Amino acid sequence: MKKIALLLFFGFAILSCNAQKIESSNTSTVTLSESKNPKLVVGIVVDQMRYDYLTRFDSKFGEGGFKRMMNEGFNCKNNHFNYVPTYTGPGHASIFTGTTPKYHGIISNNWYDKETKETVYCAGDEGVVSVGTKSTAGQMSPHRMLTTSFADENRLFTQMRGKTIGVAIKDRGAILPAGHTADAAYWFHGKDEGVWITSTFYQNTLPKWVTKFNESDIAESYLKIWDTYYNIETYIESGDDENNFEGGFKGKEKAIFPYNLAKLKDDNGGFDILKATAYGNSLTTDFAMAAVKGENLGLDTITDVLTLSYSSTDYVGHNFGVNSKEVEDTYIRLDKDLERFFQFLDAEVGVGEYTVFLTADHGAVDVPSYLQSVKIPAGYLDNDSRKEKFMAFLNKKYATKDIVESVSNSQVFLNRKVIDSLGLKLFEVQEDIANEQIKYDNISKVYTAKTLSTASFTTGIEALLQQGFNQKRSGDIIFVNDVAHISYSKTGSTHGSGLNYDTHVPLLFFGKGIKKGETLQKTVIPDIAPTISALLGISFPNGATGMTLEFVLD
Repeated sequence: MKKIALLLFFGFAILSCNAQKIESSNTSTVTLSESKNPKLVVGIVVDQMRYDYLTRFDSKFGEGGFKRMMNEGFNCKNNHFNYVPTYTGPGHASIFTGTTPKYHGIISNNWYDKETKETVYCAGDEGVVSVGTKSTAGQMSPHRMLTTSFADENRLFTQMRGKTIGVAIKDRGAILPAGHTADAAYWFHGKDEGVWITSTFYQNTLPKWVTKFNESDIAESYLKIWDTYYNIETYIESGDDENNFEGGFKGKEKAIFPYNLAKLKDDNGGFDILKATAYGNSLTTDFAMAAVKGENLGLDTITDVLTLSYSSTDYVGHNFGVNSKEVEDTYIRLDKDLERFFQFLDAEVGVGEYTVFLTADHGAVDVPSYLQSVKIPAGYLDNDSRKEKFMAFLNKKYATKDIVESVSNSQVFLNRKVIDSLGLKLFEVQEDIANEQIKYDNISKVYTAKTLSTASFTTGIEALLQQGFNQKRSGDIIFVNDVAHISYSKTGSTHGSGLNYDTHVPLLFFGKGIKKGETLQKTVIPDIAPTISALLGISFPNGATGMTLEFVLD
């Protein structure tokens, strides 16, 4: 019996010893696994950045901004949006959720809501209260986005220990990328305040570091002269400074450098004028660095996420156009801002301890009036004429125009109650209207909701329309305009189509876990979130449809 007892004792001792070894091994594995991950992931979106800005302005960039990302990281040169419409709200949502409007539900910046019969804003939320301002500018949240972002998945994976902060001048640029579980999202409220704000969706009061930033004179310091960073004569990558294709600012006769922002601000929305200048990006960079320090991002082995969107590039593009010297100067200055931001991360988080990706939410078309001047087919839509013809058709065909509830975002929304009361079939009405719309000038294609819901397209504009079509939120008829034909003023650029000038945008990765290299293999926007998720070893966003870009990961 004593021998049996001794054997049992030693057996348990050995098992206990092995168990301790296994527990120790598991502990070291967890520590090792966490140390392999970046301490901070920064997802940068440059609003309205065409891919060719990387190559066109290459000679003006320094070594520490865009070129650092390309030289030290991975450049996906053939990166595209795989859906339409190419707008800011859908773009930001798609980048961070890894899917398209078909699934995440952000079908535009604003859209007609078939349930409430009202136009809704992608980030608008009357159920929350502004924080940091008494205006309604803070009544925002991500509640209309139907799926998670990779930042949400990182929060879930780390038991909410990994922080997420969203930063952008535009509310939707801060809110949608950060997702539903973010610690906070901050956006800039200009007017006569010039402050960074949030909503009660995240918190009831601003943190001390945000209040301190707002009370500083940083925003006001940018109300100064905006002139070209280098001699304007060297800006040979863009058109003449004085031309007929730019909007400019109220109070200044010509849209030419320099711009005295302090003098112009009263006629241009106060602090809002900063949004449409290169200095808006500098202010955003200042606030992003304050956020990293104020929230202690990237200081431990649990990965934090900072979503950072540069909105001013879009405002400048809309105002001055793709080929303007103002756009060129804005990207030269943004390159400098990226350089100082990366140097800041090197010092605060550590060289090789963070990962960054940079892309855009859409591109932009050259100003059609400029294209016309160089004999390229382009033009402007006559919406009044279209509406007149369409209303006449409805009255003649159905004896009422009430059969249509809304025409918006290149879509027609039908009134089902009126259709039923007239004894008509919905699908037949859709088809009749599609056949009518295709007759109109500068409409190249028209599809019904039935077609987009039942057919399966794999290529062409049809496939892009289908990926942007949300059965519950989109309209009954969708039409496509001719190439480079827009509904816009004759100055400045816009976007929204499925053509290369709107879909082809940069995709750069650099930092921890990223290979050095480049590819011309086609990648699409929904591939970004699964790739970052794979890097972190976390679940993909719950609606993700993109593929992991294995060749990017080290």
